[in-house]
Amino acid sequence: MIRRPLRIMTALVGAAAAVTAFATPASAAAPALNEAAGTAALAAAREHLGGSLGAAFAGSWLDTTTGALVVGTTDAGGSARIRAAGAVPKVMRHSVAELKRVQSILDGRTGDLPASVAGWYVDMPANEVVVNVVGGDPAGRAWAAAAGVPVRVDQVKSAPRPLWAVIGGQGLYFNGGACSVGFNAYDDDDHYVITAGHCTELGGTVRGVGGTIGNVARSSFPGNDYGTVKVTHSDVSTPPRVDRYGDGSDVRIEGADVVGVGGRICRSGITTHWQCGRVEALDQTVNYGNGNIVKGLTQTDACAEPGDSGGSFVSRPTSGSGTKLVQAQGMTSGGSGDCQDGGTTFFQPVKEVLNRYDLTLEKD
Repeated sequence: MIRRPLRIMTALVGAAAAVTAFATPASAAAPALNEAAGTAALAAAREHLGGSLGAAFAGSWLDTTTGALVVGTTDAGGSARIRAAGAVPKVMRHSVAELKRVQSILDGRTGDLPASVAGWYVDMPANEVVVNVVGGDPAGRAWAAAAGVPVRVDQVKSAPRPLWAVIGGQGLYFNGGACSVGFNAYDDDDHYVITAGHCTELGGTVRGVGGTIGNVARSSFPGNDYGTVKVTHSDVSTPPRVDRYGDGSDVRIEGADVVGVGGRICRSGITTHWQCGRVEALDQTVNYGNGNIVKGLTQTDACAEPGDSGGSFVSRPTSGSGTKLVQAQGMTSGGSGDCQDGGTTFFQPVKEVLNRYDLTLEKD
């Protein structure tokens, strides 16, 4: 999206209008250095030309229309050198070093920074330093002007915020207990985290590794063992991923096809992390004692321990440490034994909770 900036008119901004572009004639061949050349080739060219142009270097960028690499210079005499390297030259008023000095002055003024100032950066194609101010707030604009350096003020709609992801197998913290994230899902209006019902029956506000997620929305235990947490905080993202901890990069959820008896599965949780095994039985009724009987569980020989409850069970990914696509199976319910001597673990199939609450699984 192109924004119409609110400008603090200074010598730098006014000079931008005087910039002259040097481009190859329309009949010439397209520049050799363009987006199709690949990241490595473009990076090497930027480094080479930046060093070759020295103090005259005014930055580089890809033309969003043609894909060509454009290289700025404050010395028109360097244009031939840029063309010879396969890039498009553009003569600019200010060098990168000059713009970075302006940016560093702003970096040193954070002590009196208004909350409405969302940030600042060097706009290479415009040859300007930009200060982003939420809603054009007068206090933010005044802070930019008081820096005593030439800048452009752009109005933005909202302030940035840190983002963190709720990922399968990572911690899920209730008032009075800790469990693990199963999967992420959504309906027409909201996003949810799915975990074990004996965890969500604790109710209340639920936190994850990065802060508050939201409140328990629904819970079913015993009989079933699933529940959902409604995501209410805007800084929370819900990607279709499961943490493999030390066994490789996160796996990504592709679907929810069921692994049958004898099939390979893996599970993730905060206590014992990534553990694998095989499916031993489907649709099992389990008696957890004290009247807590749960039906429809899947039995496996993948070990688990307290705290792993609610964590993700998925189809076993192919070998290797790269990111893999897997099928969501269910959420850790309970079991016997441990991960030192081995044991039996049961999971609640995820399809049941998706159907019951009319949710759609987050998928890659």
